[in-house]
Amino acid sequence: MTFIFRPLRRDDFPLLRGWLQHPHVARWWNHETEPGDLERDFGGTADGSEPGEDLLALDDGVPVGLVQRSRLADFPDYLEEFAVLTEVPPNAVTIDYLVGDPGRVGRGLGTAMIRAVVADTWATQPGADTILVAVVAANTASWRALEKAGFRRVAEGRMEPDNPVDDPLHYVYRQDRPGDGGEAAAAAVTGSG
Repeated sequence: MTFIFRPLRRDDFPLLRGWLQHPHVARWWNHETEPGDLERDFGGTADGSEPGEDLLALDDGVPVGLVQRSRLADFPDYLEEFAVLTEVPPNAVTIDYLVGDPGRVGRGLGTAMIRAVVADTWATQPGADTILVAVVAANTASWRALEKAGFRRVAEGRMEPDNPVDDPLHYVYRQDRPGDGGEAAAAAVTGSG
């Protein structure tokens, strides 16, 4: 798999809408999918008026998923939720992700996409020193993909779930930039196959 990431554009919204409506995505993202909802939630990053990035993940040129990436400092409420549970370095970023095509779920695509966005983060975000990710504890596939991609669990506790049917228990995962005090995370990446 060879991934590239490009900013989500408004002409991608119909594709994103379809992905968000698939049961394997809707269960965890719990996102409204009418055109106005997509404009409200993704339009600002599409035109650069809001912080963060919505990135379309392409595998060999084919759109397969979405990655959201942002500096935690740009979202104080979310930063505070993390800070209650674990140390948050000043330049920490966070990611969220989905595999859109249900036919490609469970085949390692999510792990590969996470590894690729981590590498992209270190390459394109020179100030980023840490990636923190919170996952609902019940979303086993998501946190296992993070572990396979070299993240380590550093905390667990209550955070606001995206889907109100979920228990608030979340696991917090961390990966540090290799060579910047993140040797354990780098070793985990090297050791994972």
